[in-house]
Amino acid sequence: MHRAVAGAVPAATTSAPRPPATRPVIGITLLILSAWTLSCLDASGKWVMGAGVPLWVLCWVRYLVHLVLVLGLVLPSRGVKILRATRPKEQLVRGGAMLCATVVFFKALSYMPQAEATAINFLAPLLVLALAPWVLKEPPRMSRWVAAAVGFGGVLIIIRPDSGLPFMGVVFGLLTACCFAAQFIATRRVAGDDPYTSLIWSGAVGAIALTLMLPFILPPALPALRELSTANWILLISTGFTGALGHLLQIGAYRNAPASMLAPFVYLQIVSATTVGWLFWGHFPDALTWLGIAIICASGIVIGLIEWRRSQKTTAALAREAKNA
Repeated sequence: MHRAVAGAVPAATTSAPRPPATRPVIGITLLILSAWTLSCLDASGKWVMGAGVPLWVLCWVRYLVHLVLVLGLVLPSRGVKILRATRPKEQLVRGGAMLCATVVFFKALSYMPQAEATAINFLAPLLVLALAPWVLKEPPRMSRWVAAAVGFGGVLIIIRPDSGLPFMGVVFGLLTACCFAAQFIATRRVAGDDPYTSLIWSGAVGAIALTLMLPFILPPALPALRELSTANWILLISTGFTGALGHLLQIGAYRNAPASMLAPFVYLQIVSATTVGWLFWGHFPDALTWLGIAIICASGIVIGLIEWRRSQKTTAALAREAKNA
């Protein structure tokens, strides 16, 4: 979860570097590995909550292990300068949005299957594009609003009354999409920072905030934690490893291939979420749910291609102006 929906960010909203596609196969491979890693994070969290681990304790472990692991991997090679953010207030806002997204998404997973919860999250980048004129001061575009409306239509098919999804699960799923949208918007505002800086700050905000809450969340959780099996303890701790690794893989993906090339592949997380959910709980979406998922993915891919073509034309026009100047 970054989560990235986990990472379902269109080219217009990612803060990752945009180098030439010198190694596109490596970039695509890393992005696919990231999707599978983050789907395993979601499944592990859902599993240990079912075993009795309270939501807040799960999130604390996830962020604390994430922070320790990323610091251990990044600091030796990049030094303490990597901790300096050019816009610390915006990094705090981004970290807070990411923490809220994590909490409400795990809450959604406690009610509903992983595939459906993940699919609803893909509404987030469409919301960002639809709100861009107001929150990002970008020109209003009908294509973005149409894509957002079509994507929301896909969500309505998934959460239709006869889908069997719990009402509270749907509510938390939609709240998660809103939180991810806020995270993506905040990501735009820290685009000048190194991606590793943002990764460290997001982990630090969650770890510190939840550590301050420990006097309130840990005592009620102790009875359940004492009964936890060794296997479930391993799964609980693994959430921090898979969360950090998933985001590190994402950074590697965008360092090796441009966002426009990777955009269609982020939707493969639907496949990984469905597969992991089927392996863990034997749940497989029905035909109508797959229709809704397909509509969401299609709207995201089409608007991504439109935005890419528009950016290419803008770049070409600017190049011609510079040449003629």
